[in-house]
Amino acid sequence: MAQFSFFDMENQFEKLREINDFLFRLNEMINWDIFISLLDVVRSHERKSNAGRPPFDVLMMFKILILKNIYNLSDDQVEFQIRDRRTFLMFLGITSADRIPDSKTIWLFGEQLSQLGLAEKLFQRFNDELKRQGVLIKGGVAIDGTFVDVPKQHFTKDDYEQIKKGEKPASRTIKKSIESQTDFDARYAKKNNETHYGYKNHVVANVETKYIEGYEVTNAAVHDSVPTLEVLPDEAEKDENNKDYKQPIYADSAYQSEKIDTELKRRGFDLQIIEKGYCNNPLTEEQKANNKSKSKIRCRIEHIFGSQKMRMGNEILRTIGIVRAKFQIGMRNLVYNMSRLISINRKSKAK
Repeated sequence: MAQFSFFDMENQFEKLREINDFLFRLNEMINWDIFISLLDVVRSHERKSNAGRPPFDVLMMFKILILKNIYNLSDDQVEFQIRDRRTFLMFLGITSADRIPDSKTIWLFGEQLSQLGLAEKLFQRFNDELKRQGVLIKGGVAIDGTFVDVPKQHFTKDDYEQIKKGEKPASRTIKKSIESQTDFDARYAKKNNETHYGYKNHVVANVETKYIEGYEVTNAAVHDSVPTLEVLPDEAEKDENNKDYKQPIYADSAYQSEKIDTELKRRGFDLQIIEKGYCNNPLTEEQKANNKSKSKIRCRIEHIFGSQKMRMGNEILRTIGIVRAKFQIGMRNLVYNMSRLISINRKSKAK
Protein backbone atom coordinates (compact mmCIF):
# COMPACT_ATOMS: atom_id res chain seq x y z
CA MET A 1 0.00 0.00 0.00
CA ALA A 2 1.19 3.51 -0.81
CA GLN A 3 2.36 5.81 1.98
CA PHE A 4 -0.34 8.38 2.85
CA SER A 5 1.07 11.92 3.08
CA PHE A 6 -0.29 15.21 4.43
CA PHE A 7 -0.82 16.52 0.91
CA ASP A 8 -2.84 13.41 0.02
CA MET A 9 -5.24 14.25 2.85
CA GLU A 10 -5.51 17.84 1.65
CA ASN A 11 -6.23 16.64 -1.88
CA GLN A 12 -8.90 14.29 -0.55
CA PHE A 13 -10.68 17.16 1.20
CA GLU A 14 -10.49 19.31 -1.93
CA LYS A 15 -12.05 16.49 -3.94
CA LEU A 16 -14.78 16.01 -1.33
CA ARG A 17 -15.52 19.72 -1.43
CA GLU A 18 -15.71 19.62 -5.21
CA ILE A 19 -18.26 16.79 -5.07
CA ASN A 20 -20.40 18.19 -2.23
CA ASP A 21 -19.47 21.44 -0.52
CA PHE A 22 -22.53 21.75 1.74
CA LEU A 23 -20.87 21.02 5.11
CA PHE A 24 -17.80 23.04 4.14
CA ARG A 25 -19.99 26.06 3.37
CA LEU A 26 -22.05 25.53 6.51
CA ASN A 27 -18.92 25.67 8.65
CA GLU A 28 -17.58 28.75 6.92
CA MET A 29 -20.75 30.83 6.62
CA ILE A 30 -22.20 30.41 10.11
CA ASN A 31 -20.76 32.12 13.16
CA TRP A 32 -21.17 29.17 15.53
CA ASP A 33 -19.94 31.15 18.52
CA ILE A 34 -23.30 32.95 18.74
CA PHE A 35 -24.83 29.77 20.21
CA ILE A 36 -22.25 29.14 22.96
CA SER A 37 -23.81 31.31 25.67
CA LEU A 38 -27.14 29.50 25.28
CA LEU A 39 -25.56 26.04 25.15
CA ASP A 40 -23.42 26.66 28.24
CA VAL A 41 -26.62 26.55 30.29
CA VAL A 42 -26.56 22.76 29.85
CA ARG A 43 -23.21 22.43 31.58
CA SER A 44 -24.23 24.74 34.42
CA HIS A 45 -27.17 22.40 35.13
CA GLU A 46 -25.23 19.13 35.01
CA ARG A 47 -21.80 19.74 36.55
CA LYS A 48 -21.81 19.27 40.33
CA SER A 49 -18.03 18.83 40.63
CA ASN A 50 -14.91 18.82 38.49
CA ALA A 51 -14.25 15.15 39.21
CA GLY A 52 -14.25 12.58 36.42
CA ARG A 53 -13.80 12.92 32.70
CA PRO A 54 -14.28 16.43 31.28
CA PRO A 55 -17.55 16.85 29.34
CA PHE A 56 -17.60 17.21 25.59
CA ASP A 57 -17.54 20.69 24.11
CA VAL A 58 -21.13 22.01 23.94
CA LEU A 59 -20.66 23.52 20.50
CA MET A 60 -19.42 20.22 19.08
CA MET A 61 -22.39 18.41 20.64
CA PHE A 62 -24.76 21.00 19.16
CA LYS A 63 -23.22 20.53 15.71
CA ILE A 64 -23.78 16.78 16.06
CA LEU A 65 -27.51 17.51 16.52
CA ILE A 66 -27.34 19.67 13.40
CA LEU A 67 -25.89 16.70 11.49
CA LYS A 68 -28.65 14.46 12.85
CA ASN A 69 -31.31 16.75 11.46
CA ILE A 70 -29.64 17.47 8.12
CA TYR A 71 -29.30 13.78 7.30
CA ASN A 72 -32.24 12.43 9.34
CA LEU A 73 -30.04 10.13 11.45
CA SER A 74 -30.73 8.28 14.69
CA ASP A 75 -28.34 8.68 17.63
CA ASP A 76 -26.70 5.33 16.81
CA GLN A 77 -26.34 6.22 13.14
CA VAL A 78 -24.89 9.66 13.74
CA GLU A 79 -22.24 8.15 16.06
CA PHE A 80 -21.37 5.61 13.36
CA GLN A 81 -21.22 8.24 10.62
CA ILE A 82 -18.97 10.52 12.70
CA ARG A 83 -16.53 7.64 13.15
CA ASP A 84 -16.80 6.67 9.48
CA ARG A 85 -16.99 9.92 7.49
CA ARG A 86 -14.22 12.44 7.01
CA THR A 87 -16.61 15.26 6.21
CA PHE A 88 -18.42 14.79 9.53
CA LEU A 89 -15.13 14.89 11.45
CA MET A 90 -14.11 18.01 9.53
CA PHE A 91 -17.44 19.68 10.26
CA LEU A 92 -17.03 18.99 13.99
CA GLY A 93 -13.40 20.12 14.03
CA ILE A 94 -12.02 16.82 15.32
CA THR A 95 -10.06 13.83 14.02
CA SER A 96 -10.57 10.09 14.37
CA ALA A 97 -7.92 10.17 17.12
CA ASP A 98 -10.12 12.43 19.30
CA ARG A 99 -12.67 11.21 21.82
CA ILE A 100 -16.04 10.84 20.09
CA PRO A 101 -19.34 10.86 22.03
CA ASP A 102 -21.37 7.66 21.93
CA SER A 103 -25.06 7.49 21.01
CA LYS A 104 -26.25 7.68 24.64
CA THR A 105 -24.24 10.86 25.24
CA ILE A 106 -25.68 12.38 22.07
CA TRP A 107 -29.22 11.44 23.15
CA LEU A 108 -28.66 12.89 26.63
CA PHE A 109 -27.41 16.22 25.28
CA GLY A 110 -30.47 16.56 23.03
CA GLU A 111 -32.72 15.61 25.94
CA GLN A 112 -31.13 18.30 28.12
CA LEU A 113 -31.66 20.94 25.46
CA SER A 114 -35.30 19.91 25.02
CA GLN A 115 -36.04 19.93 28.76
CA LEU A 116 -34.51 23.41 29.02
CA GLY A 117 -36.69 24.59 26.11
CA LEU A 118 -33.72 25.93 24.15
CA ALA A 119 -34.82 25.13 20.58
CA GLU A 120 -36.79 28.35 20.10
CA LYS A 121 -34.00 30.44 21.67
CA LEU A 122 -31.38 28.84 19.40
CA PHE A 123 -33.65 29.44 16.41
CA GLN A 124 -34.16 33.08 17.36
CA ARG A 125 -30.45 33.61 18.02
CA PHE A 126 -29.65 32.46 14.48
CA ASN A 127 -32.37 34.67 12.97
CA ASP A 128 -31.04 37.65 14.92
CA GLU A 129 -27.64 37.00 13.35
CA LEU A 130 -29.23 36.85 9.88
CA LYS A 131 -30.87 40.21 10.53
CA ARG A 132 -27.58 41.68 11.74
CA GLN A 133 -25.90 40.55 8.52
CA GLY A 134 -28.75 41.96 6.44
CA VAL A 135 -29.64 38.50 5.12
CA LEU A 136 -33.13 38.29 6.62
CA ILE A 137 -34.58 41.08 4.49
CA LYS A 138 -37.89 42.79 5.04
CA GLY A 139 -40.89 41.83 2.96
CA GLY A 140 -44.18 40.03 2.85
CA VAL A 141 -44.82 36.94 4.93
CA ALA A 142 -46.94 33.82 4.57
CA ILE A 143 -48.38 31.70 7.35
CA ASP A 144 -49.42 28.05 7.28
CA GLY A 145 -49.26 24.83 9.25
CA THR A 146 -48.14 21.32 8.38
CA PHE A 147 -48.63 17.99 10.11
CA VAL A 148 -45.67 16.31 11.76
CA ASP A 149 -46.75 12.74 12.41
CA VAL A 150 -45.53 10.43 15.14
CA PRO A 151 -45.99 6.62 15.14
CA LYS A 152 -49.73 5.98 15.52
CA GLN A 153 -51.04 4.56 18.76
CA HIS A 154 -54.27 2.61 18.95
CA PHE A 155 -56.57 3.69 21.75
CA THR A 156 -60.05 2.58 22.62
CA LYS A 157 -62.68 5.28 22.20
CA ASP A 158 -63.02 5.73 25.97
CA ASP A 159 -59.24 5.92 26.47
CA TYR A 160 -58.84 8.55 23.76
CA GLU A 161 -61.65 10.65 25.21
CA GLN A 162 -59.84 10.61 28.55
CA ILE A 163 -56.56 11.58 26.90
CA LYS A 164 -58.23 14.53 25.13
CA LYS A 165 -59.36 15.74 28.54
CA GLY A 166 -55.76 15.64 29.77
CA GLU A 167 -56.25 12.45 31.79
CA LYS A 168 -54.23 9.23 31.70
CA PRO A 169 -56.43 6.15 31.26
CA ALA A 170 -55.80 3.21 33.59
CA SER A 171 -55.02 0.88 30.67
CA ARG A 172 -51.97 3.04 29.86
CA THR A 173 -50.65 3.33 33.40
CA ILE A 174 -50.84 -0.29 34.61
CA LYS A 175 -47.20 -0.75 33.59
CA LYS A 176 -44.42 1.83 33.62
CA SER A 177 -43.15 0.50 30.28
CA ILE A 178 -46.56 1.07 28.64
CA GLU A 179 -47.00 4.53 30.14
CA SER A 180 -43.52 5.66 29.09
CA GLN A 181 -44.20 4.66 25.48
CA THR A 182 -47.60 6.40 25.29
CA ASP A 183 -47.74 9.89 23.83
CA PHE A 184 -50.46 11.65 25.86
CA ASP A 185 -49.86 14.98 24.06
CA ALA A 186 -50.26 13.93 20.41
CA ARG A 187 -53.71 14.04 18.80
CA TYR A 188 -55.52 12.60 15.79
CA ALA A 189 -56.67 14.89 12.97
CA LYS A 190 -58.20 14.32 9.56
CA LYS A 191 -57.61 16.37 6.42
CA ASN A 192 -58.53 15.55 2.82
CA ASN A 193 -59.44 11.98 3.79
CA GLU A 194 -56.00 11.50 5.35
CA THR A 195 -55.68 10.70 9.06
CA HIS A 196 -52.75 12.20 10.94
CA TYR A 197 -51.55 11.55 14.45
CA GLY A 198 -49.03 13.82 16.09
CA TYR A 199 -48.30 17.53 15.99
CA LYS A 200 -48.38 20.64 13.79
CA ASN A 201 -45.60 22.98 12.81
CA HIS A 202 -47.17 26.46 12.38
CA VAL A 203 -44.75 28.61 10.39
CA VAL A 204 -44.40 32.25 9.37
CA ALA A 205 -42.04 32.62 6.41
CA ASN A 206 -40.64 35.45 4.32
CA VAL A 207 -42.13 35.07 0.83
CA GLU A 208 -39.08 36.64 -0.85
CA THR A 209 -36.27 34.60 0.74
CA LYS A 210 -38.29 31.61 2.06
CA TYR A 211 -36.64 31.93 5.47
CA ILE A 212 -38.71 30.84 8.46
CA GLU A 213 -39.20 33.94 10.63
CA GLY A 214 -41.19 32.31 13.44
CA TYR A 215 -43.01 29.15 14.38
CA GLU A 216 -45.27 27.51 16.97
CA VAL A 217 -45.79 23.81 17.72
CA THR A 218 -49.16 22.39 18.75
CA ASN A 219 -50.86 19.01 18.68
CA ALA A 220 -52.34 17.96 15.32
CA ALA A 221 -55.95 18.67 16.30
CA VAL A 222 -55.38 22.41 16.73
CA HIS A 223 -56.79 24.38 13.79
CA ASP A 224 -54.22 26.17 11.63
CA SER A 225 -55.61 29.60 12.52
CA VAL A 226 -55.48 29.21 16.32
CA PRO A 227 -51.80 30.19 16.89
CA THR A 228 -51.87 32.94 14.25
CA LEU A 229 -51.75 35.90 16.61
CA GLU A 230 -49.10 34.28 18.81
CA VAL A 231 -46.70 33.34 16.02
CA LEU A 232 -46.86 36.72 14.23
CA PRO A 233 -45.05 39.82 15.57
CA ASP A 234 -46.99 42.39 17.59
CA GLU A 235 -46.34 44.98 14.89
CA ALA A 236 -45.90 44.65 11.13
CA GLU A 237 -42.66 45.81 9.53
CA LYS A 238 -42.58 49.39 8.31
CA ASP A 239 -40.78 51.11 5.45
CA GLU A 240 -39.11 54.34 6.56
CA ASN A 241 -39.07 55.58 2.96
CA ASN A 242 -42.73 54.84 2.33
CA LYS A 243 -45.17 55.74 5.09
CA ASP A 244 -48.06 54.18 3.17
CA TYR A 245 -46.36 50.77 3.02
CA LYS A 246 -48.09 47.91 4.79
CA GLN A 247 -46.43 44.53 5.17
CA PRO A 248 -48.51 41.96 3.25
CA ILE A 249 -49.43 38.66 4.87
CA TYR A 250 -50.54 35.71 2.73
CA ALA A 251 -52.66 32.83 4.00
CA ASP A 252 -55.21 30.32 2.76
CA SER A 253 -58.93 30.52 3.46
CA ALA A 254 -58.55 28.63 6.77
CA TYR A 255 -57.29 31.90 8.27
CA GLN A 256 -60.48 33.83 7.49
CA SER A 257 -61.78 35.13 10.79
CA GLU A 258 -63.20 38.45 11.94
CA LYS A 259 -61.07 38.33 15.07
CA ILE A 260 -57.86 37.60 13.12
CA ASP A 261 -58.65 40.20 10.44
CA THR A 262 -59.32 42.93 12.99
CA GLU A 263 -56.18 42.22 15.02
CA LEU A 264 -53.84 41.92 12.03
CA LYS A 265 -55.10 45.19 10.60
CA ARG A 266 -54.50 46.80 13.99
CA ARG A 267 -50.92 45.52 13.88
CA GLY A 268 -50.45 47.13 10.47
CA PHE A 269 -50.58 44.11 8.12
CA ASP A 270 -52.02 44.18 4.61
CA LEU A 271 -54.24 41.09 4.48
CA GLN A 272 -53.81 38.89 1.41
CA ILE A 273 -55.94 35.96 2.55
CA ILE A 274 -57.54 33.58 0.06
CA GLU A 275 -61.29 34.20 -0.11
CA LYS A 276 -63.74 31.33 0.15
CA GLY A 277 -67.03 31.00 -1.68
CA TYR A 278 -70.24 29.62 -0.19
CA CYS A 279 -73.27 27.82 -1.56
CA ASN A 280 -75.43 30.93 -1.74
CA ASN A 281 -72.55 33.34 -2.21
CA PRO A 282 -70.08 32.05 -4.84
CA LEU A 283 -66.87 33.90 -5.66
CA THR A 284 -66.97 36.51 -8.41
CA GLU A 285 -64.56 36.33 -11.34
CA GLU A 286 -62.58 39.20 -9.81
CA GLN A 287 -62.26 37.33 -6.51
CA LYS A 288 -61.13 34.19 -8.35
CA ALA A 289 -58.47 36.20 -10.18
CA ASN A 290 -57.32 37.77 -6.91
CA ASN A 291 -57.14 34.35 -5.27
CA LYS A 292 -54.97 33.07 -8.10
CA SER A 293 -52.53 35.97 -7.69
CA LYS A 294 -52.37 35.48 -3.93
CA SER A 295 -51.88 31.72 -4.29
CA LYS A 296 -48.83 32.18 -6.51
CA ILE A 297 -47.10 33.92 -3.61
CA ARG A 298 -48.68 32.01 -0.71
CA CYS A 299 -47.59 28.66 -2.14
CA ARG A 300 -43.93 29.53 -1.46
CA ILE A 301 -44.43 28.44 2.13
CA GLU A 302 -45.32 24.98 0.82
CA HIS A 303 -41.83 24.80 -0.67
CA ILE A 304 -40.46 25.01 2.88
CA PHE A 305 -42.56 22.09 4.09
CA GLY A 306 -41.65 20.10 0.99
CA SER A 307 -37.95 20.73 1.57
CA GLN A 308 -38.19 19.62 5.20
CA LYS A 309 -40.04 16.44 4.31
CA MET A 310 -37.79 15.51 1.41
CA ARG A 311 -34.42 16.39 2.94
CA MET A 312 -34.90 15.94 6.68
CA GLY A 313 -37.44 13.15 6.93
CA ASN A 314 -40.18 15.33 8.37
CA GLU A 315 -42.81 12.65 7.70
CA ILE A 316 -42.35 10.82 11.02
CA LEU A 317 -41.12 12.24 14.32
CA ARG A 318 -39.88 9.45 16.57
CA THR A 319 -40.23 11.13 19.95
CA ILE A 320 -42.79 11.00 22.74
CA GLY A 321 -44.43 14.08 24.27
CA ILE A 322 -44.84 17.68 23.19
CA VAL A 323 -41.68 18.89 24.99
CA ARG A 324 -39.49 16.69 22.81
CA ALA A 325 -41.64 17.40 19.75
CA LYS A 326 -41.16 21.15 20.20
CA PHE A 327 -37.41 20.66 20.42
CA GLN A 328 -37.14 18.39 17.38
CA ILE A 329 -39.43 20.53 15.22
CA GLY A 330 -37.61 23.67 16.35
CA MET A 331 -34.28 22.10 15.39
CA ARG A 332 -35.68 21.18 11.98
CA ASN A 333 -36.79 24.78 11.44
CA LEU A 334 -33.35 26.03 12.49
CA VAL A 335 -31.54 23.56 10.22
CA TYR A 336 -33.84 24.52 7.35
CA ASN A 337 -32.85 28.20 7.76
CA MET A 338 -29.17 27.22 7.86
CA SER A 339 -29.59 25.18 4.67
CA ARG A 340 -31.50 28.04 3.06
CA LEU A 341 -28.60 30.41 3.81
CA ILE A 342 -26.23 28.10 1.92
CA SER A 343 -28.66 27.74 -0.98
CA ILE A 344 -29.20 31.49 -1.41
CA ASN A 345 -25.46 32.18 -1.13
CA ARG A 346 -24.71 29.54 -3.79
CA LYS A 347 -27.30 31.06 -6.16
CA SER A 348 -25.98 34.60 -5.68
CA LYS A 349 -22.43 33.49 -6.49
CA ALA A 350 -23.63 31.66 -9.59
CA LYS A 351 -25.09 34.87 -11.06
